[in-house]
Amino acid sequence: VQLQASGGGLVQAGGSLRLSCAASGVIFGINSMGWFRQAPGKQRELVARVTSYGSPTYADSAQGRFNISRDLAKNTVTLEMNSLQHEDTAVYYCNLAVVVPLSPDNYNYWGQGTQVTVSS
Repeated sequence: VQLQASGGGLVQAGGSLRLSCAASGVIFGINSMGWFRQAPGKQRELVARVTSYGSPTYADSAQGRFNISRDLAKNTVTLEMNSLQHEDTAVYYCNLAVVVPLSPDNYNYWGQGTQVTVSS
């Protein structure tokens, strides 16, 4: 399984960016696809994810500003980020979580990371 992320870049505060991620390979038992981010000196944190049923979850910081969508047929996930703030500056990682049989945990695949920089 490979995750190919695109988008990101440099934007001024208040601007918008779109991140896209495409999953390829033989994939069974997808639980969710989504985006995490990691700022310098901080832990990786969830930004938004969408389950295989289409139910989205957002971090409080993303609620109302970001929108996540998924194309089941293409195994892609897109994150529309609006009203970006300096605090959104981070490396953003695409995530694919798959169900592990007979286990309560998911197995996580990660994309290569894409830099988002918001200038204030």
